[in-house]
Amino acid sequence: QVHLVESGGGLVQPGGSLTLSCASSGRTNRTYAKGWFRQIPGKEREFVAVQSWRDGTTYYHDSVQGRFFLSRDDAKHMLHLQMNNLKPEDTAVYYCAATEYYCSGFVCLTGSIDYERWGQGTQVTVSS
Repeated sequence: QVHLVESGGGLVQPGGSLTLSCASSGRTNRTYAKGWFRQIPGKEREFVAVQSWRDGTTYYHDSVQGRFFLSRDDAKHMLHLQMNNLKPEDTAVYYCAATEYYCSGFVCLTGSIDYERWGQGTQVTVSS
């Protein structure tokens, strides 16, 4: 199975940038999709940016489109989320997620229920 560990969260001022990283270990060759979700207390977990590991199809939530960017380093089994022009509403716990089962299309790739591997989460706080 795949084991995920996030890093890179922290406190940043509005307009600032952060890069989150997700390190994968274990059976990484079975990954079908991987991405980032976020959650604030009292709300459901929502997708931020996800990517099909097979064909590279990438989806971004409308609220982060043009500000957040996914990148991957397959040799190091890393997934990065570059977050620019951060806003207070981006404050949340960010989770890296992966699935080893077939997952394709917008509904599957963006649905948290379709991911069975999760990291422990990293807090991102955007505040002045």
